[in-house]
Amino acid sequence: MSTSASKDTGLIASVLAAHGGLQNWARVKKITAKLSLRGPFWAARGWPEVYAGQTVTLDPHHEHIEFTPFSAPGRTSVLDVDPERVLIKAADGRVVEERTDPRASFPKRFDIQTTRWDAIQVAYFTSAAVWNYLTAPFVFTYPGVEAREIAPWAENEQTWRRLAVKFPSSIANHNADQVFYYDRDYMLRRMDYSPEVTGNPPVAHYTHDPKTFDGFVFPTRRLAHLRNAEGIADQSFAAITTNIDAVSVESTRQRQTSDIKPAARVAIQS
Repeated sequence: MSTSASKDTGLIASVLAAHGGLQNWARVKKITAKLSLRGPFWAARGWPEVYAGQTVTLDPHHEHIEFTPFSAPGRTSVLDVDPERVLIKAADGRVVEERTDPRASFPKRFDIQTTRWDAIQVAYFTSAAVWNYLTAPFVFTYPGVEAREIAPWAENEQTWRRLAVKFPSSIANHNADQVFYYDRDYMLRRMDYSPEVTGNPPVAHYTHDPKTFDGFVFPTRRLAHLRNAEGIADQSFAAITTNIDAVSVESTRQRQTSDIKPAARVAIQS
């Protein structure tokens, strides 16, 4: 997909190039990741260790994502959109459980300690989140997504440039308006969002240890913290952690080194 002319392409272009290049991404047809999500958040929902040792497979251009094993050996969760639907299937392909418009099924009131979710709700929350994590920053160029550079952010004696991104309702996500922070090498350091299905808490989600897999860069460690009204994160506690062990990117033809264009250095604006 090409970048819309309505987008602020300055910072985005450098970020896309640093992560593997938009032309290369257009040839990607499948991503497979080995990962685990942990943290006290899952036990509080009634699903401790539900995302330990997962194989995740996704379509990078249309929101389809599968997690295996989900909730029991041999079972797989599947999220599709247009319309939004989650199903859980057995190893033989039999549908065990299915729900259309799963987002509407979440409890209206959410308590971080006591609110329980069913299997479909857990699958929806995680599938929508991880699909967006693994397709960023290229998802910023997709139809209906709006992105613009906003004022930079200073933290730990560094200055991070920021993109304010607004996602359309056609992309299942935590919430529409999010902010992404990039360092001088155009690597993602943090993202801010407020998940609607958990009562819109202000989250500061930090990313660490970026690694290159098949020519594309992915953060391999993620920590979700809360932030205060000034944007300062409480990094003493992470409700959710994500660790990626490996990523495989399958493209329609072999990637060529000549396709890779280095990101241009852009001066940080104060």
